[in-house]
Amino acid sequence: MGIKIVYKGGEGEIIEKKSRFIATVKPVHSEEEAIAFINELKKKYWNATHNCSAFVIGSRQELQRCSDDGEPQGTAGRPMLEVLLGEKVHDVVVVVTRYFGGTLLGTGGLVRAYSKAVQEGLRCSTVIEKLLGSRLTVETDYNGVGKLQYLFGQKGIAIVDSEYTDVVKLSVLVEAELVDPLLEEITEATNGKAKYEREDDLYFAFVDKEPIIFQA
Repeated sequence: MGIKIVYKGGEGEIIEKKSRFIATVKPVHSEEEAIAFINELKKKYWNATHNCSAFVIGSRQELQRCSDDGEPQGTAGRPMLEVLLGEKVHDVVVVVTRYFGGTLLGTGGLVRAYSKAVQEGLRCSTVIEKLLGSRLTVETDYNGVGKLQYLFGQKGIAIVDSEYTDVVKLSVLVEAELVDPLLEEITEATNGKAKYEREDDLYFAFVDKEPIIFQA
């Protein structure tokens, strides 16, 4: 099971009864960073009716804060926070800027609008899942390459690097719980001829099929 984070923030907008709701999403790693971003958005949209906010920080979503910024209590910040928690996303702040369109939405209408705005903001962002695992570099002779490529393909494991000299080295990123079973299958597929190096404790993800590695 990985950790969902916003890799790249984004901005989404919805219109409800002529009111504009602009959701701006950004990855953050501390409360100070989140507050600084909220203040930055309040300056940017200084003429808006409201700049409501919510953020979630920590691998277990330990730190949670939200603000209605003048909207009726519980109609903005909390629904925004609930969307972040429901999407199981970590280390993220969202500000929803509202320009009032002249028609009251009512309590239920506000809850729906702010929730929908955050969903749109996340949709316009790049959300990825960081997986805990290892980088394996497997060394084999040319007879074993096809077997390994077939094995990795069957398991849905992407080869992130390869080196062809007098031997072949293939590097793959593997989720932690899959490493030991995979090593057994590598040994079996190559009749014990393959050698491997295992680099433990890293987080990885794929963005547009490109591997991204994070420190554990």
